[in-house]
Amino acid sequence: MGEALLRGLLASKWAPPKRLVVVERLPSRRDQLAAQFPGVAVVAEMPDADAALIAVKPHDVDDAVQAAVVHGAKRILSIAAGVTLGSLEAAAAAAAAAAAVETNAGTGRGADRTVAVVRAMPNTPALVGEGAAVIAAGSHAGPDDLAWASGILSAVGTVVEVEERLLDAVTGLAGSGPAYIMLIAESLIEAGVLVGLPRPIADALTRQLLVGSAALLARTGENPAILRANVTSPGGTTAAGLMALEEHGVRAAILSAVQAATVKSRQLGAPHH
Repeated sequence: MGEALLRGLLASKWAPPKRLVVVERLPSRRDQLAAQFPGVAVVAEMPDADAALIAVKPHDVDDAVQAAVVHGAKRILSIAAGVTLGSLEAAAAAAAAAAAVETNAGTGRGADRTVAVVRAMPNTPALVGEGAAVIAAGSHAGPDDLAWASGILSAVGTVVEVEERLLDAVTGLAGSGPAYIMLIAESLIEAGVLVGLPRPIADALTRQLLVGSAALLARTGENPAILRANVTSPGGTTAAGLMALEEHGVRAAILSAVQAATVKSRQLGAPHH
């Protein structure tokens, strides 16, 4: 996801390559990124910077946030799953206080320096510039900080601001949602083969079916129920197919999937004792 955001920022000219720095600890991955993004500095250790995007595994977040703050970051945008604003702000505050004490020879002056933290939940369609992301503001994040975070994420899709309490539901719907759609795509291809289509044809038709249906939904702004009704003739083939879907509980299964993923997200974000 971090790579997708970097690609989007460069494509949208959000900043010139020389203004961006990627921190990557693994040498092989560092070499790969340097080759992919000429002009972008790809380094092993955190350099001095005014702001940082945290795109690491949850167990590495505290270290990444603290390194960024120690090196001058006044803004933090985290896309780490399940890591709360409270945890992010605690890590930032601890690093800011420690840095202030060290800088001021133990006097503690400046230990109250605050860091603006924004938490985000993007999704994988960001890889092709069609992501759906939400952002939630920390207690020290103002309009300028939210605009900065939104500017990064909007380079690879749409961005909506929400309260943090809604992020688990966003994870259950939009964060995990691409997997649900891929399962449907996989099933449609298999169904096409089942009724006699060659697999390459079933594959091609399914891909365009999903692209076209998504475009119809997005461009018309029409209620999905109306669009469904428009293609459903009384007693026709679509009506028969929809009846089979309802009989097999597809609607209920989707509701359960989003609910289960939301619950799991809450569990991941809960403090562990």
